[in-house]
Amino acid sequence: MITFLSGGTGTPKLLRGMQQVMDRHEISVIVNTAEDIWISGNHLSPDVDTVMYLFAGILNTDTWWGIRNDTFTTHDEIMRLGVDEFIGIGDQDRAVHIARGEMLRGGMRLTNVTKFLCERYGVRENVLPMTDTEVTTQVKTELGPIHFQEYWVRARGKIAIQGVMRSYAEPPVATPEALEAIEASDAVVIGPSNPITSISPVLACGGIKEAIQNKIVLAVSPFIGNEPVSGPAAALMRAAGYEPNAIGTFNCYGGLTDIFVQDIRDPVEVSHAVRFDTLMTDEDKSVALANEVLRLIAAA
Repeated sequence: MITFLSGGTGTPKLLRGMQQVMDRHEISVIVNTAEDIWISGNHLSPDVDTVMYLFAGILNTDTWWGIRNDTFTTHDEIMRLGVDEFIGIGDQDRAVHIARGEMLRGGMRLTNVTKFLCERYGVRENVLPMTDTEVTTQVKTELGPIHFQEYWVRARGKIAIQGVMRSYAEPPVATPEALEAIEASDAVVIGPSNPITSISPVLACGGIKEAIQNKIVLAVSPFIGNEPVSGPAAALMRAAGYEPNAIGTFNCYGGLTDIFVQDIRDPVEVSHAVRFDTLMTDEDKSVALANEVLRLIAAA
């Protein structure tokens, strides 16, 4: 079994290939939940849902969020009524948020809610929130800290930020299920997701770093040169004090990685890194990178 640490888009592109070349019951994914937010009274867990929808075969892979061919009737009407719902939520997607919110208000752990939803969608992989406690990534601005979703979706990442922080009522601790998945795994793969807002929150959960120290850890860089393949990773890396490139990514993971993968086009040199085509622009390229990752793990 392999456990993946995942955020929103980069790692799911790798998982798209992995589900074609692995026994799907042998895939566990520990997913970032620090971008979760309550919207219109319902609970949005964007990174969890992207992974769940991918494995269910219904993900909109044009956007890498939401459900393919979803409609937006409810969102459009809410906006017409004057409610500032700054995230465009599809109708089927909203049903998941409503169900999750109801179960959480009823006292269920997020882990159990996720398992229930995955079962309903016929997901065979093991999808695990990083923690059951609420933790939020915020960015520091001139006007004070704001939720990451406010920065990236409402402001489209166009406001200056001075730092990145996580807020919580109690320090987040990895779930027993997440730690058990790591323990049962042959390797841990840190996918090419945003190091600051997608991967670091997972690594910051109590117990995660200790659990992976005795495992083969392979990380895939999300950068080519000083630009990420997608998303706001460059600005966030700078705000967190890291170079916005593969070297910064490697340093961000604090020596946890045994194998580090860079793109073949990357002009930045990381000592002892291996290089493949990491631009997973279609399913065939995702499968190709997945096979190379499996080969590296088998040879380690």
